[in-house]
Amino acid sequence: MNFASDNIVGGSAPVLQAILDANAGTMTAYGNDEISKRVRARFDEIFEREVSVFFVATGTAANALALSAAVPPYGLCVCHREAHIIDDECGAPEFFMHGAKLAGLPGIGAKLKPEDIDAYLRSLPKAVKQMPPKALSISQVSECGMVYGLDEIESFGQVCREHGMAFHMDGARFVNALVSLGCSPAEMTWKRGVDILSFGATKNGGLMAEAIVVFRPDLAESLGYRSKRAGQIISKGRLIAAQFEGYFGNDHWLDNARHANRMAQTLSEGLVRLPGVRLAWPREANEVFPIIPKTLDGALKAAGIHYNPWTELSLPETERVADHEILIRLVTSWATREDDVQRLLQAASSGASREAAE
Repeated sequence: MNFASDNIVGGSAPVLQAILDANAGTMTAYGNDEISKRVRARFDEIFEREVSVFFVATGTAANALALSAAVPPYGLCVCHREAHIIDDECGAPEFFMHGAKLAGLPGIGAKLKPEDIDAYLRSLPKAVKQMPPKALSISQVSECGMVYGLDEIESFGQVCREHGMAFHMDGARFVNALVSLGCSPAEMTWKRGVDILSFGATKNGGLMAEAIVVFRPDLAESLGYRSKRAGQIISKGRLIAAQFEGYFGNDHWLDNARHANRMAQTLSEGLVRLPGVRLAWPREANEVFPIIPKTLDGALKAAGIHYNPWTELSLPETERVADHEILIRLVTSWATREDDVQRLLQAASSGASREAAE
């Protein structure tokens, strides 16, 4: 049983079928085919307005290219200090921004606070020696499984407008946050001030399906050229776009995310009933971050359950992981089975019972 991430499973059946359907015959190359055009129009419908859409193969490419369109080489992008763009992308955003910097700020649950961003921006010197802030990037869902509420997103948008910055959302788990909030894509993005979005589908049923969705036309002007230079204008682009056709069809993307979130809820509710187990942060999407005894960690690993340890950097001030404990991350996906969740909970319960008996 593997709960290490939601990118460890393959593509869902509707997505794979869409690829097979798109594979037959010949079509115009480099994203100028009819499928790509249909999917771009579908993005317009989903976001309730005309948007610019650039298909890419990876989330790293989506983030790096999106930020490169918003931040000049002498500029600064503000993000959380544990954000994926600063911790997990091998400097790709800085590389594609041609020398611009990422400034990572603290925040509980890997979430930023609008008032902290505003205070930080006002503290920066207004001299040529200081790189000027040009963008803010938030991760929705955060690296600790937390979801930004609509009011929080709107407050970030206001801060960005006041300081003349672009507002980027890293949406690798965009739809998991969307169904958690119960809102529309428009309400979670441009209606709250988001200018550019990295829209992820790979973690929720896609095979290799990511997109940059641009709400501010001026930010879209250079992205075609930037994508080409980055090797992200795929010659058989219809096979990237087709994944989104299968993904969006019959609300498949929403159903997948609801299932993943529900499995995480079942998992978190079962774990906190066990002695010595507590959550580092509330379960808000499809990730669970329990603090467990190391003996229980050993029992789970002995049962063949795979997951990753996690950093304590963004814990609340009142929370600490003791020497006999460990903080771990468990991730559920569209493909997680109820049986697997129950088997994990049974293994955890058995391990806790053995520890109590000893």
